[in-house]
Amino acid sequence: MPTPMIGITTRTAPIPPSELKSVMIQQAYPNAILEAGGVPVLIPSEVSERGWNELFRHLDGILFPGGPDIATERFGGVPHPAVYGVDEARDALELGLAKLAADEGKPFLGICRGAQVTNVALGGTLYTHIPDQYPNALQHDYPGEDGIPARTALAHPVRIEGGSRIGKVLGETGLKVNSLHHQGIKDVAPALKAVAFAPDGMIEAVEIPEHPFAIAVQWHPEWLTDQEPIRRLFKAFVDAAAKRK
Repeated sequence: MPTPMIGITTRTAPIPPSELKSVMIQQAYPNAILEAGGVPVLIPSEVSERGWNELFRHLDGILFPGGPDIATERFGGVPHPAVYGVDEARDALELGLAKLAADEGKPFLGICRGAQVTNVALGGTLYTHIPDQYPNALQHDYPGEDGIPARTALAHPVRIEGGSRIGKVLGETGLKVNSLHHQGIKDVAPALKAVAFAPDGMIEAVEIPEHPFAIAVQWHPEWLTDQEPIRRLFKAFVDAAAKRK
């Protein structure tokens, strides 16, 4: 099977203590793609629409990673002071690529913000701050435990719908996950199906039925690759991209 090229979107951030900017992505994302047999290709958020349209043709799959919030104007959201880190260039890039990947059947995987990007790109909405807008919610921005950082702490279980693509990939009807988000999916986009849920009913995964591979999860699997079901998720994504190549 050929080795697929997996685009990973990035964010722009200053390099302290100066004001110089860098293109950034946590190492866990490219590591997960490398371990699954793909070649990660980092995509700067400043790429023009013409540029990312051209790049899209050469990629075999796209990973939309976690990060700060999407501008509320993008989905008619309720403004909230907890909204942070809005990057208009990244919003434009990711929303455009997600819509293109959905329309053209290119494999993609969304993680945390990436799940929200997927939903917004296809016409859905978000809770802009779960604690204030979702009654009886769990703590989804879980702070971690004694000796266990938030990125690897298993905050709550997730129930996975039977017959779903992600359920077949993971080989599980449920698992415990980490949780590092204060926003979440509210109204599911028409093209998407909600296929996994937290105990409080918050949507934890969506997918596009009949698409070669279009899965987005609200947790952070890139930090949980010590788990076999999580390794199967990244392997299935990379394999779908290889078939598309």
